[in-house]
Amino acid sequence: MKIRKQQWKYHIVLLTVIVIMDMFSFYVLNTSDDFFRKLRYPYFLYLISFYVVFFLVYFLNYYLICPRTIAKKKILHFIVAILLLFLVYSSIRYVLDEILLFNITGIHNYFESSRALGYYVMDNSYYATKALLFSTSLYLLFEFIENNIKINRLQLEHKKAELSLLKTQLEPHFLFNTLNTFYTELVDTRPETAKDIHRLSQLLRYVTYETHQDFMPLSRELQFVADYIHFQKKRFEDNMFLDYEIHGAIQDQPFPTFVLIHFVENIFKHGILNDKRHPAKLTIRITDQEITVLTRNKISTTEKYSKKVSEK
Repeated sequence: MKIRKQQWKYHIVLLTVIVIMDMFSFYVLNTSDDFFRKLRYPYFLYLISFYVVFFLVYFLNYYLICPRTIAKKKILHFIVAILLLFLVYSSIRYVLDEILLFNITGIHNYFESSRALGYYVMDNSYYATKALLFSTSLYLLFEFIENNIKINRLQLEHKKAELSLLKTQLEPHFLFNTLNTFYTELVDTRPETAKDIHRLSQLLRYVTYETHQDFMPLSRELQFVADYIHFQKKRFEDNMFLDYEIHGAIQDQPFPTFVLIHFVENIFKHGILNDKRHPAKLTIRITDQEITVLTRNKISTTEKYSKKVSEK
């Protein structure tokens, strides 16, 4: 995301503000001589050391601790990691100030009494808290913004999907109106044709509007199969031989949508249906426990006919 790619800019702005506020606070609470002395050698080395440790802990928390704890809702792990970062802050600063810089300048940053372990850790915990507070707050802010962007994007995609669905519904709506017009014009003069138009309209309406559900009443699925076979007979001009039988009670028991039609389509795609001596067969047996579909049809190869039986 764009905001994630530009996070470094926000870090620079925030850290610059922190440094300016620290300098302003030190200037207000001390004399101008103390302020400018802090900016001269060797004291500015301790100032640089301070911000190096501050920024190090800041980025450790932002890029390492928060993504592995807060992002995964591991609050206990986050608390433990924060406590460790307090010790890390104090330890690194002690090494830089009281060992490395002392060997260079001969000056301790802390008085001897304040270099005691307990006091030193507690005093530096105050500065570490600022680094951890700012980095955690900025991380949570970015997470909140990015989550809102994701939500808005999902809502936009949902709206686009709704619009696409609406567009797909407009075209069938026009088709159904046209079929209805044909039906009205032919119902008196050619009632059989009008009846077929009405049946085709019902079949298309079922496919378009009703089959988005995972389950449909068995009676509706069987009606769809019957309509499909009816129009296939029309296509074959009564030269189609298919024995279609249903055994058992047809009720409104839920049935997976568009499952039966696959068996029927295979008969018409791969079967020989114009051979009166070997008619295709489609048998559906319905019981309280199961539904059995048996298909039997003659299939063609490049050289000869063979017989194939499939059962499920």
